[in-house]
Amino acid sequence: MKRKFDPDFEADPEVLAVFPEISGNTVNGLDESEHRRPSPFFWHPPDLQSHGELRKFVMDRFIASRDGGHDWGDVGDRGPELVRPSSDREDNSPQIWSELVKKFALDNEADLIGFTKMNPLWIYEGYEISETNLIVLGVAQDYEKMKHAPPRPGNHYSNTEVRRQYNRGARASRKLANYIRNLGYQATPHHGPDADALLMIPAAVTAGLGELGKHGSIINRKFGSNFRLAAVSTEIPLVLTENDMFGADEFCVNCRVCTDACPPDAIMDTKQLVRGETKWYVDFDKCIPYFAERLGCALCMVVCPWSRPGVAENLLTKLARRREKAL
Repeated sequence: MKRKFDPDFEADPEVLAVFPEISGNTVNGLDESEHRRPSPFFWHPPDLQSHGELRKFVMDRFIASRDGGHDWGDVGDRGPELVRPSSDREDNSPQIWSELVKKFALDNEADLIGFTKMNPLWIYEGYEISETNLIVLGVAQDYEKMKHAPPRPGNHYSNTEVRRQYNRGARASRKLANYIRNLGYQATPHHGPDADALLMIPAAVTAGLGELGKHGSIINRKFGSNFRLAAVSTEIPLVLTENDMFGADEFCVNCRVCTDACPPDAIMDTKQLVRGETKWYVDFDKCIPYFAERLGCALCMVVCPWSRPGVAENLLTKLARRREKAL
């Protein structure tokens, strides 16, 4: 069927020419039945991944666009330098630490927070994380700015907002890491848009921030998919957060909004086997050429019904009624 956005989109041959021989889906573990750590990929440094030439090509387009006069506005700073952990470690119960950490994070730019144990399967190959606990943060985006996605000539509101919130996530995670370090515990911030050691989305699901959606992004019961992630790995004792399974996965099974909107037809209708887990998956080889053409996208996150202000509460009510009837 015709796509609702950019229905005549065709991948740029210049972009396709810098794709490596190996499929991005193969690197990501599509159709693999065994569990394994993820491989470094597109947002990692070019010399550490299979698609380094593609990344450099796309980033050169970003730089050329900026140098060509596109004003993406003030996106804010990336946060403070990290301090050394204090030699005077304070003692408290996991309950008290969890309350204090949560309050500090929400008072210092985070909108969502959850606690979980570190899973080695969330750590990219070639990287290490020594801390055993993980704090996952969410920072909400301004929907009025994001609704202009994807970017287009003369309209970079969504690009500016994405960069602004990634920087806010960096500040929130670095401030929180310093707070924990001042208490005498090791803490390491993790934030985007460039990837480092941590695969954040499965960690965010386990930490109770939401469910994985058909579009490959997390869906939160309040913000939908209209937010960005950051995290802090740490040694400080914490009370783990329970998963929040409120019906988004069930909703995605029958919803086609993001599928029908995606210009390169990258969103799959059924779950796929990826590194030993059956889950929603987006075709990388189709997605990235459009991302490169528009210098960003985020369309699937914006059109998701859960992301529209005021809609999530109604959806939660409808899903709850449906479950009651099924009992």
